Amino acid sequence: MKTLVRWFLLATALLLLAHLYPGVEVKSFVSALIAALVLGLLNTLLRPILVLLTLPVTVLSLGLFLFVINALMFWAAANLLEGFAVSGFWAALIGSLIYSLCGMVIDVAMERLFPAVE
Repeated sequence: MKTLVRWFLLATALLLLAHLYPGVEVKSFVSALIAALVLGLLNTLLRPILVLLTLPVTVLSLGLFLFVINALMFWAAANLLEGFAVSGFWAALIGSLIYSLCGMVIDVAMERLFPAVE
């Protein structure tokens, strides 16, 4: 149940992002649901490999290269899907930052709504 609620909230955050920032476009709520799912899968499967491969650059940039990796994941999801579009790399960078902030707020709210059972 918690996972489904989080998924719907992240899709809503993606729609809100598309409404607030002109560099990101989402056609419908179904497109936002699919995009949130694909973003989650990319961040779960591909992001750790990229972080490991780019570790020297990440260390030299004091962690700032992680923002580039997030933007690449956001851009890749937009290129894979039809109802989700990003106008360029900078739009992907700003969009991924806003989407990540929304995700953090959603995670905090989810922890308060669904406390961990011990």
